[in-house]
Amino acid sequence: MTRPITAGVDGTDESLAALDWAAREAVRRGLPLRVVHAWRYAEALATADRDTQRGWVSEGVAQAVRTVSERHPELAVSVDVVESGAAHALAGAAAQAELLVLGSRGHGPVVGFLLGSVGQQVIAEATRPVVLVRAGDQPTAEAAGRDVVVGQHGGPEDSAAALRFAFETAAARGAAVRAVRAWTLPPVFAYSPGSLKLLDDAGGLEPYEKQALAEALQPWRERFPEVPVAEHIEMGSAGQVLLSVAGRAQLMVVGRRAHRTAVGARIGSVAHGVLHHADCPVAVVPHE
Repeated sequence: MTRPITAGVDGTDESLAALDWAAREAVRRGLPLRVVHAWRYAEALATADRDTQRGWVSEGVAQAVRTVSERHPELAVSVDVVESGAAHALAGAAAQAELLVLGSRGHGPVVGFLLGSVGQQVIAEATRPVVLVRAGDQPTAEAAGRDVVVGQHGGPEDSAAALRFAFETAAARGAAVRAVRAWTLPPVFAYSPGSLKLLDDAGGLEPYEKQALAEALQPWRERFPEVPVAEHIEMGSAGQVLLSVAGRAQLMVVGRRAHRTAVGARIGSVAHGVLHHADCPVAVVPHE
């Protein structure tokens, strides 16, 4: 089954930028584009019944789609206007998509699809990658030779999904991958005899981290030999190190493990920090 690239549209500038981004990516990957808008009947509008309100919503979405279709006449586009809660509709759309693309304001505590309850729930529950795009996003960054930056941590399996997404995206764009691994000094009592031997064999902490990153990248270098790769090892917190290289990125890719609490789903601190502060589009990829 061919999965589409799906864009969630709500009429904001951010969601229209997300729609443009999704259309360009669909063309690059040779995939169809699906546009989803979730709406609720507003009983407060006493002069407009449900059908009238649906007509207003549908026309607004159709106008956005017409603009995209004029830019990409070769692109197959479908539209779903769903009377549903946004979180439910978008999570369902993500499950059927190659990736879901949403608008993002960032830099704030409650920002529509992104860090409000809807966006956080969608990101935390999605089984497919979710890409967040700012209102000012332009295709010039994609054409300027910037890297697809991806965070790597742990062993080869811990970031496999994020690395796969980064390499696939870079290959489709003719771009390079910059793989970033951050490391910190753990407390002495955290070392086991086995870990101490591994560090000794590697020649110390930094060489050990370099070796770990190289091992994680090796299968993807072999699978995508045409993609140039830069390895970035830096001491510091993962979020800070990733943000330090965001200025050279056309796309930032981070993995995520969702955490459930008494007040709902929460994404990890690294993904949360990057989503808040990176100016480039950010892809959040669920761990396999």
